[in-house]
This record gives sequence, C-alpha cells and structure tokens, in this order.
Amino acid sequence: MSGPAPSRRRRRAALLIALLVTTTACGSRKIPALPSAGGSPFPDAAAAYTDATAQCRTIRTLSAELGLSGRAGGQKLRGHLLAGFATPGKVRLEAPAPFGRPIFTLAMHDDAATLVLNREGRVLRDAKPAELIEALTGVALNPDELRAAVSGCGFGVEHVDGGQSYPGDWVSAESGPGRLWLRRINGAWRLVAAARDNLEVRYDEFASGRPAAVRLTATGSNANDTDLTLRLSQLEINIPLDAAVFEVEVPPDATPLTLDELRRSGPLGGPGSEHDLPPL
Repeated sequence: MSGPAPSRRRRRAALLIALLVTTTACGSRKIPALPSAGGSPFPDAAAAYTDATAQCRTIRTLSAELGLSGRAGGQKLRGHLLAGFATPGKVRLEAPAPFGRPIFTLAMHDDAATLVLNREGRVLRDAKPAELIEALTGVALNPDELRAAVSGCGFGVEHVDGGQSYPGDWVSAESGPGRLWLRRINGAWRLVAAARDNLEVRYDEFASGRPAAVRLTATGSNANDTDLTLRLSQLEINIPLDAAVFEVEVPPDATPLTLDELRRSGPLGGPGSEHDLPPL
C-alpha cells in the first residue's frame, strides 16, 4: 500500500506539537544586551559561579510542568509539557491531551530516544538523543545539558576561567567554548545567562534561589531562529523516578518515522508552514 502524500506527512509530523502551536501567541520580548566590554578583572569569578550554581548542581532528578511560549522554525508556540529528567541522560517529555492518550511521548535513556506520535500511530526508535532534540527544536543539547539548562545550571560546565565585573553587579566568565554571566540579586550570586556557539540560555523570575523562567534562543540556518521560553511549575527535585518513567509504550501497529523525515517535515514547522491543528 502506498504511503501518505507529502503534504499529509507534513501535517502528521506537525501534530507532534498540536497542543503547542497557535497563530495568536504573543511574540517574545526583545532580549536585552549582556555586558561584554569595559569590564574590570574579577578574580573571584570561580567562587561566584560555585555559589550561583550550588542548588542546581545537586539536582539528580527533576520533574515539572513546562509552560512554553515563543517560536521555532518561524512558527509561534504556546502550550505546556510534562517533563521528567534524571542522571545520567534520561528525559521524558509528554504533551498531554484533554482526553485520552498524550499527543506525543518522547523518552530517552541509555543514549537512545524513542518518539511516539500517539494519535497518528507513528514511532521513531533508537535515535541519538541529541540529534532528536535538535531536530525537534533547533536547540543543540544532549539530555544532561537539557536537564542542566532547565534546572538553572546553564550547560552544566564544572569550572570557569577568569572573570570580568561590570556596573550593576554583573560578572562574566569564560567556560571552555562558552561564556557565562552572573549577577548579584538580593545579595546572592545568580547565573543569569550562558552562551556557546549560536545557543544562549537565560534565567529570570528567581524564587528561593531557582529561576522560574528559562529562555532558550538559537540562531542560524540549522536552528531556524528558535526562541522559546519555559516557565516551570509543579517542580519536584531529587524525588526518585522509576525506570519505567523513561520507557514509552509503542502501539504494535505504529508506522516507522525516520529522523531524516522528522528533520524534513519540521514538527515545529518552517516559515510559511500550514498545519491542520486543533484549537487550544
């Protein structure tokens, strides 16, 4: 039997974020510039970074509801995901539906990822987790880096080199291939931004030392100008997560989906994409 027409395949792939996409979502506000010139040497940058990441560096498991807004691949997004993370390299993301099975389920462990489009009966098996994350979002992160980003630890670097201080209690520091920005907020150092290559993560809305808002931006031809804000709620930290959390039930009649097809169809859509999507 012949497969579905290309346009229908694109619509099916787009259903991965059916709960998330809306043409009426508000655009993200402009990102303010980070200090980068005219600083003074700051020899205590390593100690400030250690203080700023003291809480997030102890996170081994994290579960949360992620409110999502922004854009990816030219498509405005709004919605929410249920997320679970555990070390090493374990992730579960689920887009709940009002009734019945989730719209999609993504599970990663042991350097393998499985994505199930529950409503369409399609499955992508045994993908490299980092490749699947980038294909979905345009954000090049592996599972542990994604957990670090969501938990407030940037890209999870262990050490920083040197540092510069700026007016307004700002400090920047080098971190291997990237750069970090710290700021003293209410008397305590906080990690407020981390950048490398074409990718940046920023933190805002700190409460009890943790950021409630995480903004991921990426630019370039492969990233399709991703700009996503995640707002964390229902947060649970270092609560044991059963191994079954990171497994996914695959319908026995699910049709295979390849990573190349996922990249071509762009489940987050491309500029000018058309989607047959249910309303939020």
